[in-house]
Amino acid sequence: MTTVVAVAVVLFVLVATNVWVHLGPGQVHVVTGPLASLLLLVLARAAGLSWQELGLARQTLVRGLQVGLVSAVAVAIVYAAGVAIPFTRGAFRDTRYRLGLKAVLYTALVAIPLGTVMFEEVAFRGVLWGLLSRGVGVTLATVLSACLFGIWHVLPALSLARTHISVKGTSTAGADRRRITVTVLATIVFTTFAGIVFAELRRRSGSLLAPIGLHWATNGLGVLAAARVWAITPREVAITEEEVPVAPAVVPVWQRIVSRLRSSRS
Repeated sequence: MTTVVAVAVVLFVLVATNVWVHLGPGQVHVVTGPLASLLLLVLARAAGLSWQELGLARQTLVRGLQVGLVSAVAVAIVYAAGVAIPFTRGAFRDTRYRLGLKAVLYTALVAIPLGTVMFEEVAFRGVLWGLLSRGVGVTLATVLSACLFGIWHVLPALSLARTHISVKGTSTAGADRRRITVTVLATIVFTTFAGIVFAELRRRSGSLLAPIGLHWATNGLGVLAAARVWAITPREVAITEEEVPVAPAVVPVWQRIVSRLRSSRS
């Protein structure tokens, strides 16, 4: 299989997975990530990529784990400071994460690692980056994979515009078109930059474990931080989930799983 054909198939799998994640049944999303990751790895091996080119070589795993752990600790320190300082707590007020302990732990330790981090790192920093670096070089591979990573987050950005108080404000009427547009564009820019950082960690460490550590910390610890902020936020500034109308088509499926956990808890 040629590199061009392999890249085209990877892009098709990415599009199909993104649609499935947002429109498919919620019960299967935690296995969608691992299965899609396995499919992409099989495709990459068929295209001739080595485990080293995929960031999964045995000799670089320890180095990647070390970098990933250091990155996670750094994120934890920043988040802890953000939660502790009243002025910055608003950045964590996302109504998706007004959760009980069971749902918080499920989201941070199961749904995000399996449903988000594993697939995205294998797809963008493993298979896609490996294929592109072979065809167009490391620098362009980093830029292109990062741009695609930014575009990948359009649908989550639509959800953010409707659920995050610092974006949405306290109005319950929903975000207007201009605010949604700004939110989507800002999310694309931020995640594109994040994609560059993740790719650099992968390149410098030689292992996918490095960006996996930072990626999980950014998302998973973010959920824990948001839940903590909601726990210590005065009732008068909190809004109920029912007051935030979110179209099912733009809500990631793992969030619907968490909603079900919350319903069964109450």
